[in-house]
Formats: sequence, structure tokens, C-alpha cells
Amino acid sequence: MSKWCLLIVLINSTNCFSQAPPIGEVRWLYEKAATEEQYCRKLLHLLQPFNEENEPLLAGYKASAQMMMANYVVNPFTKLSYFSKGRKLLEKTIAASGANTELRFLRFAVQTNIPSFLGYSGSIKTDKAFLIQSVSQIKDATLKLWIISYLHTSDLVTEGEKKSLTEAAGNNRPVIL
Repeated sequence: MSKWCLLIVLINSTNCFSQAPPIGEVRWLYEKAATEEQYCRKLLHLLQPFNEENEPLLAGYKASAQMMMANYVVNPFTKLSYFSKGRKLLEKTIAASGANTELRFLRFAVQTNIPSFLGYSGSIKTDKAFLIQSVSQIKDATLKLWIISYLHTSDLVTEGEKKSLTEAAGNNRPVIL
């Protein structure tokens, strides 16, 4: 009898630990992780159980955080390891859920912020076009403004594209950071 109780407790506790965190918390940690190692580590820890099969969006954030960790280590091999692991996961995640605007945004943000010698810039043009085309259809107002604001600050977005993004924002004007 006690073995069954223990088994039930273990199964329930496993389910509790793998519940998806709120996307708002993940986005907040992601933004902080870009400039502070402690938040990057916290984000990686929080997203550890997720992959492209069980939670593609969270796996995308996990992949981005793995690539960000390269900023916080000194050893070049460790830097490359973090970057390669994150790149591989992000590409697998996008392959599984390529129509997800937020995932495409994460890849665009990564590819436009890393050194060119890493050779990870092949999707910038297609992701930019995808984001500009689909931003008006985003229901999540926070995500929509976040993407529009980011694109407004990008040198890769033309003035005409920025104007169409502002129109897509509607009454909600983007906040230029």
C-alpha cells in the first residue's frame, strides 16, 4: 500500500514541476537575460524540461537563452558549445512550428545580434518579411508591441516598413527603446 502512495506522490510531483510557466514571466526573464547572467541562468533552469515536442514556444526561449549564455562565459569552446546547442534547438523548434510568429521573432532577434563570423544569418530576410506580414494578426497586444518596437529599432527595416508597422499597431503606438 505504501509503495502505491509513494508512486502516486512521485507522479504528481513530476507533473507539478513540468507545468509551463506563464509566458509573461518567460518574456520578462528573456529581456533581462540579454544583459544579466543571473536571469539567463534562471531562465535556462525554468525552461529545462521543455523541448520542441512538448512546448515549442518555451523551447524557443530556452534555445535563445542557451545562445545568450555564450556572452557570460570566457572559454571560447564553452561559448561555441552554448551557441551551437541553442542554435540547433531553435532550428528544430522552428522546423516543428515554423508558422509561430514569436519563434520567428526570437530567431530574428538572435541573428541580428550575434557576430557575423558565426555564420547564423541565413533567415534574417525571410523572418523579417514574415514578421512584417504577420504582426497585424497577432492577438497578444504585449507581444505585438514588443515585436513592432524591436523592428522599429532595427537598421534592417526600411522607413516604409516601419510606417506599415506603426499602422499595424493601430491605437497602440510602439515604444521605441
